[in-house]
Amino acid sequence: MAKKIPLRQCVGCGEMKGKKEMMRVLKTAEGRIELDMTGKKNGRGAYLCVSGECLKRARKNRGLERSFKMSIPDEVYGELEREFEENG
Repeated sequence: MAKKIPLRQCVGCGEMKGKKEMMRVLKTAEGRIELDMTGKKNGRGAYLCVSGECLKRARKNRGLERSFKMSIPDEVYGELEREFEENG
Protein backbone atom coordinates (compact mmCIF):
# COMPACT_ATOMS: atom_id res chain seq x y z
CA MET A 1 0.00 0.00 0.00
CA ALA A 2 1.34 3.43 -0.96
CA LYS A 3 2.33 5.68 1.90
CA LYS A 4 0.11 8.73 2.15
CA ILE A 5 2.00 11.98 1.62
CA PRO A 6 0.77 14.75 3.92
CA LEU A 7 -0.30 17.66 1.74
CA ARG A 8 -0.28 21.26 2.91
CA GLN A 9 -1.72 24.36 1.30
CA CYS A 10 0.52 27.34 0.59
CA VAL A 11 -0.88 30.51 2.18
CA GLY A 12 0.66 32.45 -0.72
CA CYS A 13 -0.52 30.74 -3.91
CA GLY A 14 -3.04 28.26 -2.48
CA GLU A 15 -1.41 25.25 -4.14
CA MET A 16 -1.41 21.90 -2.36
CA LYS A 17 2.04 20.32 -2.08
CA GLY A 18 3.84 17.73 -0.01
CA LYS A 19 4.89 18.87 3.43
CA LYS A 20 8.56 18.19 2.64
CA GLU A 21 8.52 20.60 -0.33
CA MET A 22 7.37 23.53 1.75
CA MET A 23 8.63 25.94 4.40
CA ARG A 24 6.76 26.06 7.70
CA VAL A 25 6.14 29.41 9.32
CA LEU A 26 5.38 29.07 12.99
CA LYS A 27 3.52 31.08 15.60
CA THR A 28 4.97 30.14 18.98
CA ALA A 29 3.02 30.05 22.23
CA GLU A 30 4.57 33.44 23.04
CA GLY A 31 3.11 34.83 19.80
CA ARG A 32 6.43 35.11 17.93
CA ILE A 33 6.53 34.34 14.21
CA GLU A 34 9.51 32.35 12.97
CA LEU A 35 10.63 29.96 10.25
CA ASP A 36 10.54 26.33 11.35
CA MET A 37 13.12 24.47 9.29
CA THR A 38 12.53 21.13 11.08
CA GLY A 39 8.75 21.25 10.76
CA LYS A 40 8.52 19.80 14.26
CA LYS A 41 8.46 22.77 16.61
CA ASN A 42 5.42 23.33 18.79
CA GLY A 43 2.99 25.99 17.72
CA ARG A 44 0.56 26.92 15.00
CA GLY A 45 2.06 26.34 11.58
CA ALA A 46 1.34 27.80 8.18
CA TYR A 47 3.03 26.62 5.02
CA LEU A 48 4.61 28.47 2.12
CA CYS A 49 6.19 27.27 -1.11
CA VAL A 50 9.96 27.65 -1.03
CA SER A 51 9.83 30.53 -3.52
CA GLY A 52 10.10 34.06 -2.21
CA GLU A 53 7.28 34.88 -4.63
CA CYS A 54 4.79 33.05 -2.41
CA LEU A 55 5.98 34.94 0.65
CA LYS A 56 5.33 38.21 -1.22
CA ARG A 57 1.91 36.93 -2.23
CA ALA A 58 1.09 35.82 1.33
CA ARG A 59 2.04 39.30 2.52
CA LYS A 60 -0.22 40.90 -0.06
CA ASN A 61 -3.23 38.63 0.49
CA ARG A 62 -2.66 38.55 4.27
CA GLY A 63 -2.49 34.74 4.24
CA LEU A 64 -0.29 34.51 7.33
CA GLU A 65 -2.48 37.00 9.21
CA ARG A 66 -5.51 34.84 8.51
CA SER A 67 -3.74 31.62 9.48
CA PHE A 68 -2.49 33.02 12.77
CA LYS A 69 -5.49 35.29 13.45
CA MET A 70 -3.19 38.23 14.28
CA SER A 71 -1.59 41.16 12.51
CA ILE A 72 2.02 40.66 11.50
CA PRO A 73 4.43 43.62 11.62
CA ASP A 74 6.58 44.53 8.60
CA GLU A 75 9.83 43.69 10.39
CA VAL A 76 8.64 40.09 10.82
CA TYR A 77 8.07 39.85 7.06
CA GLY A 78 11.54 41.33 6.54
CA GLU A 79 13.03 38.67 8.81
CA LEU A 80 11.14 35.90 7.01
CA GLU A 81 12.35 37.21 3.63
CA ARG A 82 15.96 37.12 4.84
CA GLU A 83 15.57 33.59 6.21
CA PHE A 84 13.91 32.48 2.97
CA GLU A 85 16.88 33.76 0.95
CA GLU A 86 19.33 31.96 3.23
CA ASN A 87 17.45 28.66 3.27
CA GLY A 88 15.68 28.67 -0.08
